[in-house]
Amino acid sequence: MERRGAPGRELLTARLLLLLAGLAVLAIAGRSVIELIPRFADWVSDNGAVGALLFGLGYIAAVVAFVPGSLLTMAAGAIFGLARGTALVFVAATLGAAAAFLVARYLARPLVERRLAGNERFAAIDRAIGQEGRKIVFLLRLSPLFPFNLLNYALGLTKVTFRDYVLASAGMLPATVLFVYYGKVLGDVARVASGAPIPRGPEYYVLLGIGLLAAIVVTALVTRAARRALPHAIGDGGGIS
Repeated sequence: MERRGAPGRELLTARLLLLLAGLAVLAIAGRSVIELIPRFADWVSDNGAVGALLFGLGYIAAVVAFVPGSLLTMAAGAIFGLARGTALVFVAATLGAAAAFLVARYLARPLVERRLAGNERFAAIDRAIGQEGRKIVFLLRLSPLFPFNLLNYALGLTKVTFRDYVLASAGMLPATVLFVYYGKVLGDVARVASGAPIPRGPEYYVLLGIGLLAAIVVTALVTRAARRALPHAIGDGGGIS
């Protein structure tokens, strides 16, 4: 039985390694395209609705490729203003996050499930997190303390459902509005890309406080879910392997 399962495990391991290598390449490439943002933004601003559509598509690709979302979000504010910029960024960020989630779910999740199958305790915790998925993802999205791009892939490895994951994207709205507003205030994509200081008013620190509170709550939620799941796993005879 062990020999029959070996090829499957090797295939899953190879798939995970390929995914990690691909993500590393994307992260490196994503960092290198930051300097192209001002030129891209100038082109977008000169091409009306077509430019807005391509900005959205570029944002989706940037999320998958680990390009820092705050730069593009502020660029949207500088180009499209507060209302249009917020709507465009929110839709594009949600679609990009969904794409990254699906990449992790279908390329790496099978390996995680194979590992969990041999450890009932960890499998029980995974199921418990899945049951609380919408709350957990929403709180994670509220908090700027958790890296957005990395979180998209990490959540794809959990048992959180795709539906809950997408619905919980509403948690991104406060930070989206804030950074689009900052871009509108700066008013110049070149200043945004060059790292011009953000005018951090009271609203910035309010969001930071909300994010810190969300981080504490989500930690407590995950801990509670794990504590509830472990007694059932132990009662079913699961052990640590």
